[in-house]
Amino acid sequence: MTTLRLGTRRSVLARTQSGHVADALRAAGHEVELVDIVTEGDTNRASLASLGGTGVFATALRDALLAGEIDLAVHSLKDLPTAPAPGLVVAAIPERADSRDALCARDGLTLGELGADAVVGTGSPRRRSQLGALGLGLTFRDIRGNLGTRLDMVGPGEDQLDAVVLAAAGLTRAGLQERVTEYLDPIQLLPAPGQGALAVECCEGNERVLAALRALDHEDTRSAVTAERGVLAELEAGCHAPVGALAEVVEDVDGPQLSLRAVVAAEDGSGALRRSVTGPIDAAEELGHRLARLLLDDGAAELADLPNAHPTTASEQAL
Repeated sequence: MTTLRLGTRRSVLARTQSGHVADALRAAGHEVELVDIVTEGDTNRASLASLGGTGVFATALRDALLAGEIDLAVHSLKDLPTAPAPGLVVAAIPERADSRDALCARDGLTLGELGADAVVGTGSPRRRSQLGALGLGLTFRDIRGNLGTRLDMVGPGEDQLDAVVLAAAGLTRAGLQERVTEYLDPIQLLPAPGQGALAVECCEGNERVLAALRALDHEDTRSAVTAERGVLAELEAGCHAPVGALAEVVEDVDGPQLSLRAVVAAEDGSGALRRSVTGPIDAAEELGHRLARLLLDDGAAELADLPNAHPTTASEQAL
Protein backbone atom coordinates (compact mmCIF):
# COMPACT_ATOMS: atom_id res chain seq x y z
CA MET A 1 0.00 0.00 0.00
CA THR A 2 1.38 3.42 -0.99
CA THR A 3 1.69 5.90 1.87
CA LEU A 4 -0.33 9.12 1.51
CA ARG A 5 1.85 12.18 2.14
CA LEU A 6 -0.23 14.78 3.97
CA GLY A 7 1.14 18.32 3.91
CA THR A 8 0.62 20.44 7.02
CA ARG A 9 1.85 23.68 8.52
CA ARG A 10 4.09 23.25 11.56
CA SER A 11 1.92 25.02 14.13
CA VAL A 12 0.40 22.92 16.90
CA LEU A 13 -3.12 23.73 15.71
CA ALA A 14 -2.35 22.93 12.06
CA ARG A 15 -0.74 19.61 12.97
CA THR A 16 -3.67 18.79 15.25
CA GLN A 17 -6.16 19.49 12.46
CA SER A 18 -4.09 17.50 9.98
CA GLY A 19 -3.89 14.72 12.55
CA HIS A 20 -7.69 14.45 12.62
CA VAL A 21 -7.74 13.94 8.85
CA ALA A 22 -4.83 11.50 9.02
CA ASP A 23 -6.60 9.49 11.72
CA ALA A 24 -9.78 9.30 9.61
CA LEU A 25 -7.78 8.06 6.63
CA ARG A 26 -5.93 5.50 8.76
CA ALA A 27 -9.25 4.27 10.14
CA ALA A 28 -10.27 3.64 6.53
CA GLY A 29 -7.17 1.50 5.99
CA HIS A 30 -4.70 3.99 4.49
CA GLU A 31 -1.09 4.65 5.51
CA VAL A 32 -0.48 8.37 6.14
CA GLU A 33 2.69 10.39 6.70
CA LEU A 34 2.63 14.03 7.86
CA VAL A 35 4.96 16.33 5.92
CA ASP A 36 5.77 19.76 7.41
CA ILE A 37 5.46 22.73 5.02
CA VAL A 38 6.52 26.26 6.00
CA THR A 39 4.23 29.03 4.74
CA GLU A 40 4.69 32.80 4.51
CA GLY A 41 2.09 33.28 7.22
CA ASP A 42 4.27 31.23 9.58
CA THR A 43 7.56 33.07 8.97
CA ASN A 44 6.42 36.68 8.46
CA ARG A 45 5.19 38.32 11.67
CA ALA A 46 3.59 41.30 9.94
CA SER A 47 -0.20 41.64 10.18
CA LEU A 48 -2.20 39.36 7.91
CA ALA A 49 -3.82 42.37 6.28
CA SER A 50 -0.42 43.79 5.30
CA LEU A 51 0.59 40.43 3.82
CA GLY A 52 -2.50 40.43 1.64
CA GLY A 53 -4.51 38.16 3.94
CA THR A 54 -5.92 35.68 1.46
CA GLY A 55 -3.67 32.73 0.72
CA VAL A 56 -0.72 33.50 3.02
CA PHE A 57 -1.14 30.10 4.70
CA ALA A 58 -2.23 28.18 1.58
CA THR A 59 0.26 29.06 -1.18
CA ALA A 60 3.20 26.95 0.01
CA LEU A 61 0.96 23.92 0.57
CA ARG A 62 -0.52 24.31 -2.89
CA ASP A 63 2.92 24.66 -4.46
CA ALA A 64 4.00 21.44 -2.75
CA LEU A 65 0.94 19.64 -4.14
CA LEU A 66 1.59 20.80 -7.68
CA ALA A 67 5.28 19.88 -7.38
CA GLY A 68 4.36 16.35 -6.33
CA GLU A 69 6.04 16.71 -2.93
CA ILE A 70 2.82 15.81 -1.08
CA ASP A 71 -0.41 14.01 -2.03
CA LEU A 72 -2.91 16.07 -0.04
CA ALA A 73 -3.01 19.17 2.12
CA VAL A 74 -5.24 20.23 5.00
CA HIS A 75 -6.28 23.88 5.26
CA SER A 76 -8.48 25.84 7.63
CA LEU A 77 -11.21 26.57 5.12
CA LYS A 78 -11.63 30.17 6.29
CA ASP A 79 -8.01 30.85 5.21
CA LEU A 80 -8.49 29.43 1.70
CA PRO A 81 -9.03 31.86 -1.22
CA THR A 82 -12.45 31.52 -2.83
CA ALA A 83 -11.01 31.28 -6.35
CA PRO A 84 -10.10 27.70 -7.34
CA ALA A 85 -6.42 26.88 -7.79
CA PRO A 86 -5.67 25.54 -11.30
CA GLY A 87 -4.90 21.84 -11.15
CA LEU A 88 -6.19 21.38 -7.61
CA VAL A 89 -9.53 20.41 -6.09
CA VAL A 90 -11.00 20.50 -2.58
CA ALA A 91 -11.74 16.80 -2.47
CA ALA A 92 -13.19 16.65 1.04
CA ILE A 93 -14.73 19.00 3.58
CA PRO A 94 -15.23 16.97 6.78
CA GLU A 95 -18.09 17.73 9.15
CA ARG A 96 -17.64 21.19 10.61
CA ALA A 97 -16.79 21.80 14.25
CA ASP A 98 -18.16 24.77 16.25
CA SER A 99 -18.32 27.76 13.89
CA ARG A 100 -18.53 30.40 16.63
CA ASP A 101 -15.93 32.83 17.91
CA ALA A 102 -14.92 32.56 21.55
CA LEU A 103 -13.90 35.17 24.12
CA CYS A 104 -10.96 34.31 26.38
CA ALA A 105 -10.88 37.02 29.05
CA ARG A 106 -9.10 37.70 32.32
CA ASP A 107 -10.86 36.82 35.54
CA GLY A 108 -13.51 34.78 33.72
CA LEU A 109 -15.23 37.88 32.35
CA THR A 110 -17.88 37.81 29.62
CA LEU A 111 -18.09 40.33 26.78
CA GLY A 112 -20.68 42.42 28.59
CA GLU A 113 -18.59 42.44 31.77
CA LEU A 114 -15.33 43.68 30.21
CA GLY A 115 -16.33 47.33 30.50
CA ALA A 116 -15.51 50.39 28.42
CA ASP A 117 -11.86 50.83 27.42
CA ALA A 118 -11.08 47.14 27.92
CA VAL A 119 -8.30 46.08 25.53
CA VAL A 120 -9.20 43.15 23.26
CA GLY A 121 -6.59 41.46 21.08
CA THR A 122 -7.43 40.28 17.57
CA GLY A 123 -5.77 40.31 14.19
CA SER A 124 -9.12 40.04 12.41
CA PRO A 125 -10.81 43.12 10.86
CA ARG A 126 -14.04 41.08 10.83
CA ARG A 127 -13.98 40.57 14.59
CA ARG A 128 -12.79 44.10 15.35
CA SER A 129 -15.42 45.76 13.18
CA GLN A 130 -18.37 43.73 14.47
CA LEU A 131 -17.34 44.04 18.11
CA GLY A 132 -16.79 47.76 17.62
CA ALA A 133 -20.28 48.10 16.15
CA LEU A 134 -21.77 46.73 19.39
CA GLY A 135 -20.96 50.07 21.05
CA LEU A 136 -19.30 48.63 24.15
CA GLY A 137 -16.40 51.11 24.10
CA LEU A 138 -13.76 48.40 23.59
CA THR A 139 -10.21 49.16 22.46
CA PHE A 140 -8.51 46.77 20.06
CA ARG A 141 -4.90 45.68 19.64
CA ASP A 142 -3.64 43.87 16.54
CA ILE A 143 -1.95 40.60 17.52
CA ARG A 144 -0.36 37.59 15.79
CA GLY A 145 1.01 34.27 17.00
CA ASN A 146 -0.12 30.74 17.76
CA LEU A 147 -2.95 30.02 20.18
CA GLY A 148 -0.68 29.69 23.21
CA THR A 149 1.11 32.95 22.45
CA ARG A 150 -2.12 34.88 22.10
CA LEU A 151 -3.67 33.38 25.23
CA ASP A 152 -0.54 34.28 27.22
CA MET A 153 -1.17 37.94 26.35
CA VAL A 154 -4.29 37.94 28.56
CA GLY A 155 -3.93 38.91 32.20
CA PRO A 156 -3.33 41.71 34.69
CA GLY A 157 -0.68 44.28 33.94
CA GLU A 158 -0.28 47.41 31.86
CA ASP A 159 1.04 45.60 28.79
CA GLN A 160 -1.42 42.71 28.99
CA LEU A 161 -4.76 42.32 27.25
CA ASP A 162 -8.12 42.08 28.93
CA ALA A 163 -9.25 39.47 26.41
CA VAL A 164 -8.60 37.86 23.05
CA VAL A 165 -11.15 36.56 20.56
CA LEU A 166 -10.35 33.27 18.82
CA ALA A 167 -12.14 30.58 16.82
CA ALA A 168 -13.92 28.15 19.11
CA ALA A 169 -13.07 25.22 16.84
CA GLY A 170 -9.34 25.86 17.04
CA LEU A 171 -9.42 26.10 20.82
CA THR A 172 -11.36 22.85 21.08
CA ARG A 173 -9.09 21.00 18.65
CA ALA A 174 -6.05 22.18 20.62
CA GLY A 175 -7.60 21.12 23.95
CA LEU A 176 -7.79 24.72 25.20
CA GLN A 177 -11.54 25.09 25.57
CA GLU A 178 -11.18 25.64 29.33
CA ARG A 179 -9.76 29.08 28.50
CA VAL A 180 -13.07 30.18 26.95
CA THR A 181 -15.05 32.59 29.14
CA GLU A 182 -17.89 33.07 26.63
CA TYR A 183 -18.92 31.59 23.30
CA LEU A 184 -20.11 34.54 21.22
CA ASP A 185 -23.54 34.21 19.66
CA PRO A 186 -23.59 34.79 15.88
CA ILE A 187 -26.26 37.42 16.55
CA GLN A 188 -23.41 39.48 18.04
CA LEU A 189 -20.50 38.24 15.96
CA LEU A 190 -20.98 36.33 12.72
CA PRO A 191 -18.03 34.01 12.04
CA ALA A 192 -15.76 34.07 9.01
CA PRO A 193 -17.11 32.17 6.00
CA GLY A 194 -16.01 28.57 6.43
CA GLN A 195 -14.92 29.00 10.06
CA GLY A 196 -14.73 25.71 11.93
CA ALA A 197 -14.40 23.67 8.73
CA LEU A 198 -11.37 22.00 7.20
CA ALA A 199 -10.60 21.69 3.48
CA VAL A 200 -8.62 18.72 2.18
CA GLU A 201 -7.06 19.55 -1.18
CA CYS A 202 -5.30 17.37 -3.76
CA CYS A 203 -4.40 17.36 -7.46
CA GLU A 204 -7.53 17.05 -9.59
CA GLY A 205 -6.26 14.09 -11.62
CA ASN A 206 -5.03 11.98 -8.71
CA GLU A 207 -7.77 9.33 -8.68
CA ARG A 208 -6.10 7.30 -5.89
CA VAL A 209 -6.18 10.24 -3.48
CA LEU A 210 -9.60 11.43 -4.64
CA ALA A 211 -11.05 7.99 -3.92
CA ALA A 212 -9.44 7.92 -0.46
CA LEU A 213 -10.83 11.35 0.45
CA ARG A 214 -14.36 10.86 -0.86
CA ALA A 215 -15.54 9.16 2.35
CA LEU A 216 -14.41 12.16 4.45
CA ASP A 217 -16.69 14.66 2.70
CA HIS A 218 -19.73 15.87 4.69
CA GLU A 219 -22.54 16.96 2.38
CA ASP A 220 -24.33 19.44 4.67
CA THR A 221 -21.07 21.11 5.68
CA ARG A 222 -19.98 21.44 2.04
CA SER A 223 -23.31 23.04 1.12
CA ALA A 224 -23.17 25.48 4.04
CA VAL A 225 -19.61 26.65 3.44
CA THR A 226 -20.20 26.87 -0.31
CA ALA A 227 -22.98 29.37 0.36
CA GLU A 228 -20.84 31.33 2.83
CA ARG A 229 -17.88 31.49 0.46
CA GLY A 230 -20.25 32.49 -2.33
CA VAL A 231 -20.91 35.69 -0.37
CA LEU A 232 -17.18 36.45 -0.23
CA ALA A 233 -16.64 35.67 -3.90
CA GLU A 234 -19.45 37.93 -5.09
CA LEU A 235 -18.28 40.75 -2.82
CA GLU A 236 -14.74 40.28 -4.23
CA ALA A 237 -13.60 40.33 -0.61
CA GLY A 238 -10.66 38.42 0.84
CA CYS A 239 -10.82 36.11 3.82
CA HIS A 240 -9.61 38.96 6.08
CA ALA A 241 -12.24 41.49 4.95
CA PRO A 242 -14.77 42.71 7.56
CA VAL A 243 -17.31 40.15 6.31
CA GLY A 244 -19.03 37.42 8.30
CA ALA A 245 -21.36 34.70 7.06
CA LEU A 246 -23.03 31.60 8.42
CA ALA A 247 -25.24 29.06 6.65
CA GLU A 248 -27.20 26.30 8.37
CA VAL A 249 -29.37 23.48 7.09
CA VAL A 250 -32.88 23.99 8.49
CA GLU A 251 -36.14 22.09 8.13
CA ASP A 252 -38.79 23.81 6.03
CA VAL A 253 -42.33 22.73 5.11
CA ASP A 254 -40.95 21.65 1.73
CA GLY A 255 -37.94 19.85 3.22
CA PRO A 256 -34.39 20.86 4.17
CA GLN A 257 -33.27 24.36 3.14
CA LEU A 258 -30.19 26.50 3.61
CA SER A 259 -30.59 29.53 5.87
CA LEU A 260 -27.79 32.01 5.16
CA ARG A 261 -27.01 35.25 6.97
CA ALA A 262 -24.14 37.65 6.42
CA VAL A 263 -22.74 40.92 7.70
CA VAL A 264 -20.52 43.60 6.22
CA ALA A 265 -19.16 46.03 8.80
CA ALA A 266 -17.22 49.27 8.71
CA GLU A 267 -13.65 48.63 9.86
CA ASP A 268 -13.84 51.44 12.43
CA GLY A 269 -16.92 49.87 14.03
CA SER A 270 -19.17 52.76 13.02
CA GLY A 271 -21.84 50.50 11.54
CA ALA A 272 -22.77 47.05 10.28
CA LEU A 273 -25.14 45.82 7.59
CA ARG A 274 -26.82 42.43 8.14
CA ARG A 275 -29.03 40.54 5.72
CA SER A 276 -30.29 36.95 5.35
CA VAL A 277 -31.83 34.66 2.72
CA THR A 278 -33.14 31.10 2.53
CA GLY A 279 -32.97 28.79 -0.45
CA PRO A 280 -32.43 25.28 -1.83
CA ILE A 281 -29.43 23.30 -0.60
CA ASP A 282 -28.49 22.36 -4.17
CA ALA A 283 -28.19 26.05 -5.11
CA ALA A 284 -25.80 26.94 -2.29
CA GLU A 285 -23.31 29.00 -4.29
CA GLU A 286 -25.98 31.04 -6.04
CA LEU A 287 -27.65 31.65 -2.66
CA GLY A 288 -24.39 33.19 -1.48
CA HIS A 289 -24.13 35.34 -4.59
CA ARG A 290 -27.74 36.48 -4.15
CA LEU A 291 -27.19 37.54 -0.55
CA ALA A 292 -24.01 39.40 -1.52
CA ARG A 293 -25.86 41.31 -4.24
CA LEU A 294 -28.51 42.26 -1.70
CA LEU A 295 -25.80 43.58 0.62
CA LEU A 296 -24.20 45.52 -2.23
CA ASP A 297 -27.52 47.06 -3.26
CA ASP A 298 -27.97 48.23 0.33
CA GLY A 299 -24.57 49.94 0.51
CA ALA A 300 -22.12 47.28 1.73
CA ALA A 301 -19.29 48.28 -0.63
CA GLU A 302 -19.32 51.87 0.54
CA LEU A 303 -19.65 50.90 4.21
CA ALA A 304 -16.59 48.64 4.20
CA ASP A 305 -14.69 50.03 1.20
CA LEU A 306 -14.96 46.75 -0.70
CA PRO A 307 -13.59 46.43 -4.26
CA ASN A 308 -17.03 45.63 -5.66
CA ALA A 309 -18.46 49.14 -5.36
CA HIS A 310 -20.98 48.77 -8.18
CA PRO A 311 -24.05 46.93 -6.87
CA THR A 312 -26.32 45.24 -9.35
CA THR A 313 -29.76 46.65 -9.93
CA ALA A 314 -32.98 44.79 -9.20
CA SER A 315 -33.55 44.28 -12.93
CA GLU A 316 -30.08 42.76 -13.32
CA GLN A 317 -30.74 40.40 -10.42
CA ALA A 318 -33.85 39.14 -12.21
CA LEU A 319 -31.85 37.99 -15.26
